[in-house]
Amino acid sequence: MMDYFLGENGLENVYAWSVPLLATVILAEMIYSHVSEAKLYNGKDVATSVLLALMNFGLDFIMKVFAMGVMFFFYNHRLFSWEFNIWYWLICFVVTDFAYFVLHYVDHHSRAFWAVHITHHSSEYFNLTTGFRSPVLQPLYRYLYFSPLAFLGFNPWHIMVVYAIGQVYGTWVHTQTVKSMGILEYILVTPSHHRVHHACNIKYLDRNMGMCLIIWDKIFGTFEKEDPNVPVKYGIYPKMPDNKPDTVLFYEWRKIWKDIKQPNLKFSDRINYLFNSPGWRHDGTGKTVRQYQREHLEKKNRKLMHKKSA
Repeated sequence: MMDYFLGENGLENVYAWSVPLLATVILAEMIYSHVSEAKLYNGKDVATSVLLALMNFGLDFIMKVFAMGVMFFFYNHRLFSWEFNIWYWLICFVVTDFAYFVLHYVDHHSRAFWAVHITHHSSEYFNLTTGFRSPVLQPLYRYLYFSPLAFLGFNPWHIMVVYAIGQVYGTWVHTQTVKSMGILEYILVTPSHHRVHHACNIKYLDRNMGMCLIIWDKIFGTFEKEDPNVPVKYGIYPKMPDNKPDTVLFYEWRKIWKDIKQPNLKFSDRINYLFNSPGWRHDGTGKTVRQYQREHLEKKNRKLMHKKSA
């Protein structure tokens, strides 16, 4: 049984077992949404999410040989050799989750990678199928974040199986029907945490980057608790003109191209438009998320000071 999940086809086997479970839970949430008139789902939105997931899976399949080849190159030159015991698997899970946190952080703070990742945030709905709205081009570079783990002695097949299990869990937290998970809110990424992550409210931007463990966000200062006084607004700002797959895929890339082809730009400015934070502009007219949040906090503090002095 262990070989079934830990061999070369382990990744596909994890998904094969999880898909029926996910389909059942999604159907249950759809029924709940219809009966309660919560309007959590939209047919065209679901179709776009599924199409993007299939495109991501297809590219992942094409990249598999090359990506695993790179990871096994590092594994064959590994620094350590581990015994395959419970501690190996626990550490493999923790470091793989951290590697994803780093990948996710970069996706939000470097514009070219945000152009890939923005597809996942493009929906104005938040339901279990939103978890399928994959960053289609991510398989082109995702393995680079996991290669250091192989260099540390973790078998690439094991890394990807652990990552796949994390992805399955990460799909389940895309829901509005679970309000709180009690004490697990302090340890795991929960639906509440992930609702914050998908919000376009200034307070919530670029928060809660983890996939399974919330500890990384608390360590690196990107944690934000869901505030009942600040209802979550889903999607991106400014919103996309439509929800068509080609719009979702190329929305940010078209904006990048428009920026870098401006006349009389320095080469360094063109590079910054590609890799600097989203919102950066060479003439200083743009605002990054950090600038928006700084202004938001200053405005909030001024209101508090005015209230106290009144």
